[in-house]
Amino acid sequence: MARLKVGVLISGRGSNLQALLDAAADPSFPAEIVLVVSNVPDVAGLDRAKKVGVATATINHRDYKSRLDFDNAVTDTLENSGVEFVCLAGFMRLVTKEFVEHWHNRMINIHPALLPLFPGLDTHRRALDEGCKLHGCTVHFVRHEMDSGPIVGQAAVPVLPCDTESSLAARVLTAEHRLYPECLKLIAEQHITISDNQLTYTQVSLTEEDILSNP
Repeated sequence: MARLKVGVLISGRGSNLQALLDAAADPSFPAEIVLVVSNVPDVAGLDRAKKVGVATATINHRDYKSRLDFDNAVTDTLENSGVEFVCLAGFMRLVTKEFVEHWHNRMINIHPALLPLFPGLDTHRRALDEGCKLHGCTVHFVRHEMDSGPIVGQAAVPVLPCDTESSLAARVLTAEHRLYPECLKLIAEQHITISDNQLTYTQVSLTEEDILSNP
């Protein structure tokens, strides 16, 4: 089976991008990263891609009059590079409905919370404020509503009595780096079908520990 050609959208340091690049460096991994696109110039994530020979592009959103114009430029760049599937990895832009519809069921995101809990920003602080005993991250297909869409997988971490926002964020980030490549692998191996926003898993390659883990 041909490897799924993936484009990754970033806005910053690209730590989840690095996890995907590391996974895709194995020729047996069913997806390859063919392009990394940043909406912010000169971010560290672009350097991560260049170091392993992955093509990069900077599309500065400030150069476009509207969100739709920017999103159309991103789509054109992705498709001109043969991208079949999109991963959002710290991409700090709200995308348009048109962009989501164009990449319907071909775009996933990783969010630092156990959705549907804590969509949006400041997830770690909110988890601490609510007194949560578990926190974590979610990989989900993208829909127009923020941080919604069918959930592919989740990883949970304990919230410790001594946790600060930064210590909890670091623990969740470690879980993200494990979860994101596993979920992309599951999709690339075509072990998921979607109907009416419901996921069906066949020949599941994720174990229960992978889907809901406690590292």
